[in-house]
Amino acid sequence: MDEKTRTEIEAAAFRRLLQHLQTHPDIQNIDLMLTADFCRNCLAKWFLAEAEARGVELDYDASREIIYGMPYADWKAQHQTEASPEQKQAYEERQRRKQAR
Repeated sequence: MDEKTRTEIEAAAFRRLLQHLQTHPDIQNIDLMLTADFCRNCLAKWFLAEAEARGVELDYDASREIIYGMPYADWKAQHQTEASPEQKQAYEERQRRKQAR
């Protein structure tokens, strides 16, 4: 596979991932963090870092809007729920394990 084709396929797969996350707002970021060790905000940060590495002007809010498919404040108001005490505890434990590595 040539590099151009690979890049096109990777971009298409990324767009499908974004579409999937945007059509499943019931999947909370805390759930993503606990199961996959990344969330929508992580994707926004990675997107922003790659834009900056290529000299593209973008800020974090704009990057999050690309990832969430709407302004973050709107998504948060419409879809984000409070993490349960169990989720918070599991997240804190995951963070401790990562720091211990």
